[in-house]
Amino acid sequence: MRFHKYHALGNDYLVMDPADGIERLEPTAVRKICHRNYGVGSDGILHGPLATNKGDFGLRIWNPDGSEAEKSGNGLRIFSRFLLDSGRVQPGRPFTVDTPGGRVRCEVNAGGARVTVEMGRVSFDAAQIPVSGVAGEVLGQQLTAGEMIVTYNAATIGNPHCVVVRDEVSAEEARALGPQLENHPIFPNRTNVQFLQVLDRNNIRIEIWERGAGYTLASGSSSSAAAAVAHRLGLCDRDITVHMPGGNLRIQIAEDYAITMTGPVTRVAAGEIDDELFTVEI
Repeated sequence: MRFHKYHALGNDYLVMDPADGIERLEPTAVRKICHRNYGVGSDGILHGPLATNKGDFGLRIWNPDGSEAEKSGNGLRIFSRFLLDSGRVQPGRPFTVDTPGGRVRCEVNAGGARVTVEMGRVSFDAAQIPVSGVAGEVLGQQLTAGEMIVTYNAATIGNPHCVVVRDEVSAEEARALGPQLENHPIFPNRTNVQFLQVLDRNNIRIEIWERGAGYTLASGSSSSAAAAVAHRLGLCDRDITVHMPGGNLRIQIAEDYAITMTGPVTRVAAGEIDDELFTVEI
C-alpha cells in the first residue's frame, strides 16, 4: 500500500492514490495508518483522485479517528500539489475538485509550493451548519461546557465550525475546551473549533481543535471560517492573514462570503505501508 506524505503549515496528510491499487479504505485501517506511534502518522488521509461527474477530480477525506470530513482546506491544497506532482494538472491552470462538502476550484503555482483554493461560501445559518436549538445566524450565542458559559459563533464552509473570540488564545485552552465543544450536543455532526484573537483589521490569530483529529498546528477550513466570523462581526476587513502555530494563510472574503485561500504546501516523503501493520491491534 503506497502513500505520499505532504504537510501544509505542519498539518500533515497522506495521499493514497487509487492508481496504486488503493480502491477503498476502511475506518479501522485509517486509524492504524494515521497513528503517530503504531502507523505512518498523519492528521488524515486524502483518498483520490476518484471518478466523479461533479468536477475534474473526486476526493474523500479521512480523519485519523476513522471518520470522514466533508472538506479540508489544507487537505485540498495538499491534494492539488499531489495532482501537479503526479502530472495530472498543469501549473497555473485551474481545475475543480469534488468533495462531500462541495466542489472547489484550485490552482497550483509554477513551483508547486503555493496553492490557491476557492473554498466556497461561508454560511452562518443554524440549519445549514447544523446547530440544534438555534434559528437564523449563529452569532454571539451562548452554551454551557462543563461549568463554563461560552459565547460562540458558528459557521459552515461545507463542514461545521465553532468560533470562540478571545482577547488572547492559547494551545492550552484549545486542548482543554476544544474536545468539549467538538462533542457538544448542540452540534449533531460534531464540530471543528477555533479560538480567535483579533490582532488588527487584517490579521487574526487562531488556535485549533479539529474534529476527529484533535489539536492541530494549522487548518485551511478553520482559517476560512474564523476569518469570515471576524469579518461578519465587524472586527476585520475582507483581506485577512490568519496566524497559526504552523504558519500563516491568506484569506480573501467576497461580498457573498465566498472564500479564497492561499498558502504553502511541502512534499515530505513517499513510501510503502507493510501489510503487517494491519495484523496488529492498537
